[in-house]
Amino acid sequence: MFKAFKLPNGACVIIAPRKDTQAVTVMVFVKVGSRYENVPLNGASHFLEHLMFKGTKRRPDTLTLSKELDSIGAEFNAFTSKDHTAYYIKASKQHIDLALDMLSDMLINSKFDSKELDRERGVIIEEINMYEDNPMTLVEDVFERQLYGDTPLGRNIAGTKQGIAAMSRKAMLQYKDAYYVGANTTIIVSGSVPKNIKPLIKKYFRKLPKKQLGKSFAKQTSFAKPGVVLRQKATEQVHLTIGMPTFGYLDKRNDALALLSIILGGTMSSRLFIEIRERRGLCYYIRASVNPYEQVGHLTIQAGIDKHRIDKAIPAITAELVKIVRTGITAEELYRAKEYVKGKFVLSLEDSENVAGWLGKQALFQRKVKTDAERMADIEKITRRAVEQVARQVLKPNAYRLAIVGPYTDHKRFARLLRG
Repeated sequence: MFKAFKLPNGACVIIAPRKDTQAVTVMVFVKVGSRYENVPLNGASHFLEHLMFKGTKRRPDTLTLSKELDSIGAEFNAFTSKDHTAYYIKASKQHIDLALDMLSDMLINSKFDSKELDRERGVIIEEINMYEDNPMTLVEDVFERQLYGDTPLGRNIAGTKQGIAAMSRKAMLQYKDAYYVGANTTIIVSGSVPKNIKPLIKKYFRKLPKKQLGKSFAKQTSFAKPGVVLRQKATEQVHLTIGMPTFGYLDKRNDALALLSIILGGTMSSRLFIEIRERRGLCYYIRASVNPYEQVGHLTIQAGIDKHRIDKAIPAITAELVKIVRTGITAEELYRAKEYVKGKFVLSLEDSENVAGWLGKQALFQRKVKTDAERMADIEKITRRAVEQVARQVLKPNAYRLAIVGPYTDHKRFARLLRG
């Protein structure tokens, strides 16, 4: 169970106490990510996330921040996505004051020192290099660029090396001031929560700015044309993504779509894993996943393929997609997929950090923040018919997109393979 309230500055607060833990997580979500950026500011959300750890007026540098948290054995980090940024500290319950103080200090009082900012440019450029050198993650960016085109959703969260090198401090701070405001912030406290948590939160977060929120992102309801995109790289293993458009966060079909993805490639007993890896030995890994945003989303099948057998692998994967549309799923598959989701969900509730993340994303993107019991009930009521209907709506061959990172340049070859 949880309780929710708002601060006078508009910040949403959710308190989720758990009796069976000695840990507490404070997580702060800001509803801004790379989707809110224009081209010159591409990467600004992620850049700001880095800079929040570079020192405040009371804690002047990274070493001071990290030593204070390390001294209590805390776990702390942050992450930026296309539609939100989050910061968290997980610590022993007696250190809740420090967690609240530290996060609020970083979000409200960070210095954004010019020298630190310029030094961090190099760090982020190396981070971009790291992802470009990792074909397993690179193929995800290549696919989203292909699906969403030259739009904020199609661009890299970290930006480009040229853009990061050129981005001005003034532009970044103007961007930060537009979105890091009370009305755009959600604060979650989960785990062993003290009785005086409400006045503590008011004490530390009351100074979040109360002012008008910056403009929202441009809505995206269309997709780039289907096709094949190749990123030539001298790899021994080929990394590919086959995907197609799906639904936005609020679409009621997402639960059925999630079960479909599990049946297809969510487990080591899923159809794709058994057929493509175990029976045919064509890949090392293969998985399916659902990725919703506001208004739009996508389903992907991602795999690491033997480069000498890719001509067999792609038709074998698409054949499984055609098969599940034509023949549907079994009652046993539906039951196992539901039990898998419920089991993973129950395990995630053992960790205050996972609980905070789950509640925070609901608060940002759903009409209602649901309890764990309500979530279980939603999963249980999904029918075979609903899953099969979603399969027919989504798994259409003329909607397939294919992205490959590997030693290839022949687009026509892979277009033929994708068509089967």
